[in-house]
Amino acid sequence: MRIALLQSSGRPGSVVENLKVLDEAAGRAAAAGAGLLIAPEMFLTGYAIGDDIARLAEPADGDSADAVAEIAVRHGLAVAYGYPERSGEVVFNSAQLVSADGARLANYRKTHLFGCFERDHFTPGEQPVVQAELDGVRVGIMICYDVEFPENVRAHALAGTDLLVVPTAQMHPFQFVAESMIPVRAFENQLYVAYVNRVGREGEFEFVGLSTLAGPDGVARTRAGRDEDLVLADVDPALVAASREANPYLTDRRPGLYGSLV
Repeated sequence: MRIALLQSSGRPGSVVENLKVLDEAAGRAAAAGAGLLIAPEMFLTGYAIGDDIARLAEPADGDSADAVAEIAVRHGLAVAYGYPERSGEVVFNSAQLVSADGARLANYRKTHLFGCFERDHFTPGEQPVVQAELDGVRVGIMICYDVEFPENVRAHALAGTDLLVVPTAQMHPFQFVAESMIPVRAFENQLYVAYVNRVGREGEFEFVGLSTLAGPDGVARTRAGRDEDLVLADVDPALVAASREANPYLTDRRPGLYGSLV
C-alpha cells in the first residue's frame, strides 16, 4: 500500500481553507497511486490557535468529518487527519481515519498531552490502542507525544498493528524524535511508523517538519525536509511478516519481570 504524508500547517484558524489544502493534496496523492493520505496533528483547524480550539471543535461525525469523507470518496483514497473533537463540554486532541468509500473507520483521542498549552485546551483520551483494517493492513493511530512513550508503541505491536499512523506537531528543539526515535520505535516493535508533522512557525511554536515513514527494519523509506511537502512511500506487509520472524524482541519478552513498570 502506497501512503502519502502531507507535511503542512495549512491555514491556521480556517477550516475551510484547510479542507481545500487537504483536497488538493488528496488529488496529488491519488494521482501518484497512494491509497492513504495522512495529515498532521490538528490539521483541520491549526494547532496554536488558543481559544479558537474550543470554538472550532466538532464532533467526530460533524460537518468537517463529512467534508473529509467527500474528499476521500472523490479521490478514491483513505484519509487520516488531526482535529479538535468536541464531546459535550469536553474537547479532545483527536485523529480520525476515513476509508476511500467515506466510512469513518477509527477515531483516536490523544492520551498523553504535551505541556501547559495542551493541558489547558484538551482532555486526555483513555483508549491507548485504536485500530482499523485498511487494504489488508492493520492500521493503528496515535498522536505526536504519544509515540515518545515506548509502552504505547509496544501495546500496538502486541495488538498486531502493522502501520502506526502518527499525526504530529513536533516543534524545535525536539527534531531528534523524527530523526532518531521514530526509526528505533519502528525497529523495536517490528511495524511501520508514519510520522507526519506540521512545518514552520505558528504562534509561539516552530514546527520542524522532517515527516517520515520508518520501516520495521529501522530504515526511513522517505523523509521530508523543513518546508511544506507531500512525500510518498510504500508499506509492504510481507516485510512486516519477515521482520517479525527475524527479530525476536516480541517473542523474547519476559513480561513477568516488568511488573514494576506499572
